[in-house]
Amino acid sequence: MELKQKDIDILSSKEGLKMLLSQESIDLEKAIRRVKYERDLLKWQIKLLKLQHWVTENNKRVIIIFEGRDSAGKGGAIRRITQFLNPRSLKTVALPKPTKEERDQWYFQRYVTHLPKHGETLFFDRSWYNRAVVEPVNGFCTEKEYEKFMSEVNDFEKMIMDDDTVLIKLYFSISKDEQLRRFTNLQNNPLKKWKYSLVDSKAQELWDSYTQYKQKMFDNTNTEYAPWKIINANKKVVARFDAINYIIERVMEA
Repeated sequence: MELKQKDIDILSSKEGLKMLLSQESIDLEKAIRRVKYERDLLKWQIKLLKLQHWVTENNKRVIIIFEGRDSAGKGGAIRRITQFLNPRSLKTVALPKPTKEERDQWYFQRYVTHLPKHGETLFFDRSWYNRAVVEPVNGFCTEKEYEKFMSEVNDFEKMIMDDDTVLIKLYFSISKDEQLRRFTNLQNNPLKKWKYSLVDSKAQELWDSYTQYKQKMFDNTNTEYAPWKIINANKKVVARFDAINYIIERVMEA
């Protein structure tokens, strides 16, 4: 590749040299691209710190839901967004399978216990919308339980927002081919192989069913007061910046 002066300056910087030394085989273009990403990300993370300070100072409550297909990049986006935020005023929640006791409770109860206090921001890595898509697709709930959830969820969200809480709903959308590529990478990476679950193994086979229930979810829960923001997540870097920008806009509008 032909290097411009600004590219040379990047490669000569501390970050550029560190990026080059971390590579097994030297790839100048990749190193430049990575440094630019890290610099841009830092600018957005500074904005997020200012936003968190504003939320705390104004005693706001913020809930940010991350939904999407398996391997869509939800967890990675949350990690970058929260990387430098003050842990005293944020929570990240990724709930495991419900216990027997929780299965006997009102469905939303296990989520209500995690709702934020004044001045706090909550990140849900998957949320109550498990019952809108993942559970019915995989047979983890009955049709009656699914229908009950769909009849209650909008009122539940309205109740939360009426209690002076900002609710942001993000859906990370990827193509079938991209999901397969990421699954293959997970399976071939000994450090990440543990992330590949039984549910993941069925995701490609059940792709059309996921699409059907996803569309039902959008049709029924994309309300004026709590709209869905669909993030094109085929490129993780772009998806992260789009998500951050939308979060900032939505919170400041509240």
